[in-house]
Amino acid sequence: MWRRSASFILDKNQNDVVANPGSHHLSPLSVAASSSMAETLQQEQQPNPDISAYYQTRAAHHGVVTSDWLAQAQAAVDQPSEDAVSSNYSSKSGDLSGKFSVIDEFNNWRKQPDLAEAVAAIRALASVIRSSEATTMMELEIELKKASDSLKSWDKTSISLTAGCDLFMRYVTRTSALEYEDFNSAKSRLLERAEKFGEISYKARKIIAMLSQEFIFDGCTILVHGFSRVVFEVLKTAAQNRKNFRVLCTEGRPDRSGLRLSNELAKLDVPVKLLIDSAVAYSMDEVDMVFVGADGVVESGGVINMMGTYQIALVAKSMNKPVYVAAESYKFARLYPLDQKDMVPALRPIDFGVPIPSKVEVETSARDYTPPQYLTLLFTDLGVLTPSVVSDELIQLYL
Repeated sequence: MWRRSASFILDKNQNDVVANPGSHHLSPLSVAASSSMAETLQQEQQPNPDISAYYQTRAAHHGVVTSDWLAQAQAAVDQPSEDAVSSNYSSKSGDLSGKFSVIDEFNNWRKQPDLAEAVAAIRALASVIRSSEATTMMELEIELKKASDSLKSWDKTSISLTAGCDLFMRYVTRTSALEYEDFNSAKSRLLERAEKFGEISYKARKIIAMLSQEFIFDGCTILVHGFSRVVFEVLKTAAQNRKNFRVLCTEGRPDRSGLRLSNELAKLDVPVKLLIDSAVAYSMDEVDMVFVGADGVVESGGVINMMGTYQIALVAKSMNKPVYVAAESYKFARLYPLDQKDMVPALRPIDFGVPIPSKVEVETSARDYTPPQYLTLLFTDLGVLTPSVVSDELIQLYL
């Protein structure tokens, strides 16, 4: 069976929930690696309502995991570059003056260009615990719930924001130890878990990049769609590992986010070719694999992502090209769309460069849904999964 991530090993060991290795049918070597990982980790102790705020600003049931992904994940977690962000987080959240506002704190964290919206929300919720003047656990949990609801209301179309807040509430409060401690000790434990969840979420992108490297081979051609920070991290890591590959990058109309990705790749001296979105089928025979990000991963194992992902996956499937999705676990959402219209639309303005008659209707939805049968693998900080096991992971995440 597929393996658990470093974050789950950490969570279960710190909260007296001991995992049963035998239930996952792991080999002795895998069990030893998992135990070693656990021991190591234990030692580390509102915008325009009409426009999405986000856009304004092969075993059938087994995950495919690289042989040493636990070691790679640990190497990613140990990267020294993360310490600066963690220290910045602690000092920034601790300097609270005047009346605390979770939305203001959230917007302050969003100013960091490399910080995902969901991670900014997680950091802001940790600050709620730190600044709270509650005197009982019930008051603190109510205050935390109200703050979470406020953040989710800030942009109701953002799947990752909602999922990140929900997962934070589950991760931070699901420990029986709180029932047996005095309030100050319980609050400290809550804050410790909140900060740990923030660190794990922030490092997810680096772990995903590490796990994906064995799938990128020398001489390959990778098709990407628009700009995804986690996909860029995957490609940047491959370039830093001196792998020889080239990238075909779609323009990503109407906001042309693909132009940004092509510019960033050019700075890394990665051979990149920019395509108009309608040239995907024309160029697919040159492609060895497709890499896309995700706004959200849903219960079916499908993904919701920027408009055009679905049609790229359809073309890739028809030409037997693997489609890989890179997505952090805080984007796993309890949603089950039945078709393209069965989700809250995320609208964005579209400029065609010429006046559009008022009688002409314009489709302004920013994203589409790609069903799981068109996806090959999902690279996540929980491991490398097939779409069929996503529902099992969601059960574990929200249990």
